[in-house]
Amino acid sequence: MTHYATPLGNLAVDRETTGILHKTGQFELMSQSVDEDEHSLEMHLPYIHKMLSKSHGTSLPLLVPIMIGSTSSSTERTLAKILAPYLSDPTNAFVISSDFAHWGTRFGYTYYAPSSGNPVSLSRSSKSPRDPEIHESVRQVDFESMEACEGGSHEGWGKELRRTGNTVCGRHPIGVMLAMMEEAGVGEEGRFRFVRYERSSLVRSIGESSVSYASAFAII
Repeated sequence: MTHYATPLGNLAVDRETTGILHKTGQFELMSQSVDEDEHSLEMHLPYIHKMLSKSHGTSLPLLVPIMIGSTSSSTERTLAKILAPYLSDPTNAFVISSDFAHWGTRFGYTYYAPSSGNPVSLSRSSKSPRDPEIHESVRQVDFESMEACEGGSHEGWGKELRRTGNTVCGRHPIGVMLAMMEEAGVGEEGRFRFVRYERSSLVRSIGESSVSYASAFAII
């Protein structure tokens, strides 16, 4: 593949860098069917093109697409060691795609933190709680995850997600990025900062569902 097409124009792939990464033995080449089934990169490409066009005109930087699926903490660190030199290069920028909580029985995630007592997983037969409302609990769990991300600790990020089971679909690429930051010696001033948080709906009853969205940036 030489480029990705977007409604705004093409984004060329950096074949040299993808070749170097592939030779490490830690990366596989995506088949076209796998690439087409995965929407995270697809959703970002038009925005990447738009923002790069503002700063670079028609001479856009090359793209290095990396898909990180379900993996282990140790693999995240292995990938981080390989990618850290690219993070240290000020001519590079990393874009990570992730939603936050996917809450509801259809997602298999109904974690609920009451105002008092221990957290529980609600079932279809559960009475919809009011102290707090479900959506307030979802927000609390998301903000605790966001706080862990802003903390800059790869281990702390994983520990927090294991504690609540928060269904952050991009947990592994975020984990790789946090491990990269540690590997590159990024200080507190270069940590993630969240700037916006939204949800698809405000869940009040067990039969409803929502997906959370959060935006963050870091300047290394």
